[in-house]
Amino acid sequence: MLFYLSKLTGWVAPLRVFQYTTFRAVFAAITALLICIISGPWMIRKLTELKAGQPIRGADELGSLAPKAGEKAGTPTMGGVLILWAVVDATLLWARPDNPMVLLCLATMLCLGFVGFLDDLAKVSARNSKGLRSRTKFIAQLLFGVALAAYLISHPVVGKIAREFYLPFFKKPIIADMGLLMLGWFALVVTSSSNAVNLTDGMDGLAIGCTLIVTLTFTVMTFVAGNAKIASYLTMPFVPGSAELTVVCAALVGASLGFLWFNCHPAEVFMGDTGSLAIGGLIGAIALMIKQELVLVIVGGIFVMEAASVMIQVAGCKLRGKQYRVFLRTPIHHHFQHLGWAETKITTRFWVLSVIFALLGLATLKLR
Repeated sequence: MLFYLSKLTGWVAPLRVFQYTTFRAVFAAITALLICIISGPWMIRKLTELKAGQPIRGADELGSLAPKAGEKAGTPTMGGVLILWAVVDATLLWARPDNPMVLLCLATMLCLGFVGFLDDLAKVSARNSKGLRSRTKFIAQLLFGVALAAYLISHPVVGKIAREFYLPFFKKPIIADMGLLMLGWFALVVTSSSNAVNLTDGMDGLAIGCTLIVTLTFTVMTFVAGNAKIASYLTMPFVPGSAELTVVCAALVGASLGFLWFNCHPAEVFMGDTGSLAIGGLIGAIALMIKQELVLVIVGGIFVMEAASVMIQVAGCKLRGKQYRVFLRTPIHHHFQHLGWAETKITTRFWVLSVIFALLGLATLKLR
């Protein structure tokens, strides 16, 4: 919205700063941060009054972890509403509202956030950790991924590049036109990314800290993808209009910092599925729009580890019997908790790994 102030530079010359993506991205981050910091206590108080406490699985499932988990009982969940609120407001204020990619990002957050909200609401209402059926959430995520792909395919500006398929370290697309396969690919990436962040959200500050690191990385990548000269120099796909995604990423960075203020150990609020499904879907959608979805596998290495641990555990149980265990418990952060690691140690070490993965992902921009 404030971008249009740059149209008044003929009367007030300093307003030209609103033309610059970097200027608006910085202030989008500050705006989202302030929204979270200022409205966070009110949001936490309201969620507490509504008795939106986090359901904790029973001692029969948690074993020796039950006493520690019990300390979290009653901590309000659905704090993801605060993240969505901050990101949407900051984006609408500082990004170009006529950019279709920006609108797609907001649609991704709101749609998947709504699915997560229904899941959290079901858990809170039933006072258990089951929530919506997994199949229901999975179908909703797949349908949104297909809808996102269908829109981009038909877009006159980015339609061609959206159908291309790139591999990290390669300068040119491996597949020039994915055709209808793009529908399934987009659905897979959005669903996988959304669920991977959801699985990571199991310890104070873990998911939101990793989100902050991944989003900072994609703030750089979206800026590069939207700048023809830099993209050409780094032999990265140039996606017209994607520079505005830098503002969206910056808004999520600010919101992540603000939410971490309340979610660090001991957490005052949990993001719940409302936040994790929305954040994961948004990151996946941005990666797809700038054709860096496979780089996301590197940058989001922690999310991949968490999701892979669950998949390996499930596969092992099906192949070798229900009593077979590859890990003591999944997602993998609980495996280390069973080994006796303190929660803060696990979170900090996973953040360190996330920074390493982010640096490796950034290295792919030059190694092509």
